[in-house]
Order: sequence, then structure tokens, then C-alpha cells
Amino acid sequence: MYLATTGRRDAPPPSATGGPRRRVPATVLALGTVSLVTDVSSEMVTAVLPLYLVVGLGLSPLQFGFLDGLFNGAAAVVRLLGGHAADRGGRHKRVAGLGYALSACSRLGLLLAGGATGQIAAALAVDRVGKGIRTAPRDALITLSSPPHLLGRSFGVHRAMDTTGALLGPLAAFALLWVTADAYDAVFVVSFCTGLLGVLLLVLYVPPQEASVASPTRRAANPFGALRSAAFRRILCAAALLGAATVGDSFVYLLLQRGLDIPVGWFPLLPLGSAAAYLLLAIPAGRLADRVGRRLPFLYGHGALLGVYGLLLVPAEGPALALVLPVLILLGVFYAATDGVLMALAAPTLPDGGRAGGLALLQTGQALTRLLGTAGFGAAWTVWGPSRALWVAAAALIVSLAGGWALLPGSSAPDPERSTA
Repeated sequence: MYLATTGRRDAPPPSATGGPRRRVPATVLALGTVSLVTDVSSEMVTAVLPLYLVVGLGLSPLQFGFLDGLFNGAAAVVRLLGGHAADRGGRHKRVAGLGYALSACSRLGLLLAGGATGQIAAALAVDRVGKGIRTAPRDALITLSSPPHLLGRSFGVHRAMDTTGALLGPLAAFALLWVTADAYDAVFVVSFCTGLLGVLLLVLYVPPQEASVASPTRRAANPFGALRSAAFRRILCAAALLGAATVGDSFVYLLLQRGLDIPVGWFPLLPLGSAAAYLLLAIPAGRLADRVGRRLPFLYGHGALLGVYGLLLVPAEGPALALVLPVLILLGVFYAATDGVLMALAAPTLPDGGRAGGLALLQTGQALTRLLGTAGFGAAWTVWGPSRALWVAAAALIVSLAGGWALLPGSSAPDPERSTA
């Protein structure tokens, strides 16, 4: 039923055909389950990888940082290829499945690599390539299986399930290390098996909906064909502009640790705090975006990030928790109001035949400008110190918010129940 109306511009609103459907489509729930299981697998490895490479194998932090940065940058470019491949003949499920399978097999590569740095680098590259390939086709499947007025809620549910896996993964990894007396191989084996389970769930429970939404006359879309849409160009420019003023999470956590002298042993818990806030707020933020339009929540989410910068600039007084808790909550608000909401904002501006490629272009543009913003903040910290660098970041974000306000088109995705009240 959803598929029959998603691609039609002249389809009647759900309220005109017997009342709006309020449930999130089963395909979204299936994709959320796949993401949950896959994130448990990937975050198990991510949580222990720095210790394994730096402490276990003796790589320097510079070597590890170079490898991680290089492969993350490559993954951003691979997104474009994955999006284009998915749009050719409507192969969203196949391309997403290939990405999930590559990431799962990379755990086996880590297991078989032993201490060989070259093989470890190859396994990490396969993992990043898999992640880059699957992201845009997966998000395109969400948009193609959801009615337009529920896109925000659908992405909110998916991101909440995805973040649940991100929270469970590190806990599972450290539990395994504790039980097996720091046997990293055990983590890689369990991660590999969990990743395969995610692929199996995709094959069994995500229907091949791309065949239903694909028009017989649809030709393969150019990866940059989405730029023909003026509305999409404005969204892309706004997302890139705001991304360039975004400081990486790691710097936020480092600023908290330095300002409050948080013990090093507690440092790994900071990302879990912001992830928990994201998990709790993702669905409410998506529902709000469906009701009031997606433009304002996206901008207000960056306003929450500005609040993070402001709190970090305030001299620390009183108990550490009085500053840590608001910073982590605001960081969770930022992600809840921007991540899935941006995809829901952009999707209606793209044709069905270029949905994956357009979303891939948007994700790549935002990722690259965030990378530049984080690198710029690191350089400013080195030259001027953390306080002046943060003032510059806050000023840049204010300017970017003004630019985003002017660039973003008005969203026309109200809740049909509300519009007919």
C-alpha cells in the first residue's frame, strides 16, 4: 500500500482514503533490526580496535589515526558509487546486502590477519567500503517504503534501533574480553557471526521492494543528477555549510575531560551518554519533524550544538555532572534532530530513480565538510589553544545557521491528520 503512493506526486493524502496510516512500515522495522544487529557487530570491533592495534600490536597513535582517517575519507567517496549502483535497475536491497556482507567479512579478515599490519589495513578498508556502500541504498529503501508524511518518524525509528546496537556493541565486547581474559580473537569471531546474522535478516525479512517502485522505463540515474533539483541543491549547500562548522565529537569529549579533569577510566563512557540521549530522542524528533516540517527541527538541532559550544566555554564550577549531563543531552538532541531528519527533508526533492544516488551525494558532501571542520578545529586548537578555537567554532556555527536559514526551502510534509483537523 505504501509503495503504491510513495512515488506518485498526485496521490491523495492518506486521510482521503480512510484515514492516515500511523504505523511505521514493516520494511523500516526490518531494516532497523538489521542495523541494530550489524551495529552490535561493528561497535564490538570499534570499541576494542584502538587497544588491539596500539597496545596489543604496538602501532603508534599517529599510525592508527592515519589509517582510520584515510579509510573514513574513502568510505565517503564509496557512498556515491553505492548510491549509483543501487539506482541502476532499482537494486537497493542487493547493494545494501553487499555492503553488509563486506563489513561482516572484514571481521574474519581481522581474525586471520594475526599481527600483519598490511592485512589489518586491508580488513579495515573492506569494513569502511562496506559501510559506505550500504548507507545510501538502505536510506533510500526507507524513503521508498514510507509514505511522505511519515518519513521523519520512519527515520527516527530506524536511527533509534541503530543506536541501540551502537550502545550494546561496546558492552558486549568488554564483557567478552573480561570472560576470555583479553582474547581479542573471541571478539572478532563473535562480531563476524553477529554480522552474518544481520545479512541473513536482510535477506529473509527485507522485501525486494525496489522491483515494485521501479518504473519499467526508468533509466539509470547519474550520481549527480540530483543537482538538477533546485530544492535539493539548497539542502545540500545548507548541510555542507553547517557541517563545516561542526566540531567532531571526539573534541567535545576531550574538552569536557580537560575542563573537568575527568579520570581517564571514565572517558569511554562519554560517547555512551550522548548515544543514550540520541536513542531516547530520535523517534520524538522524527514525529515532530513530520508535524511541523523538517526544516525547523534540522536548524534547531544545530542550535543545540551551539548550546554545547556555549556550555564548554563557561568556566567549570560545581560538580562535574552539572556540566557533563547537559552537554551530552544537547549533543544527543543535535543528532536526533539532524541525522534522520535531513534524509527525510531531502528525500521528497529526489525522483524515485535517483533516490539512493541523491542521498549518497548529500551524505558525502556533509561528511567531507565535517571532516574539514574537524581538521580546522584541530589546527586552531594547536595554534590558538582550545578556548579561542571554540569561540571561532561558535562564531562559524552562528554564521552557518544564518546561511542555513536562508538556504533551506520550506518543508511541505505536514501531518495529514493535523492538516484536516
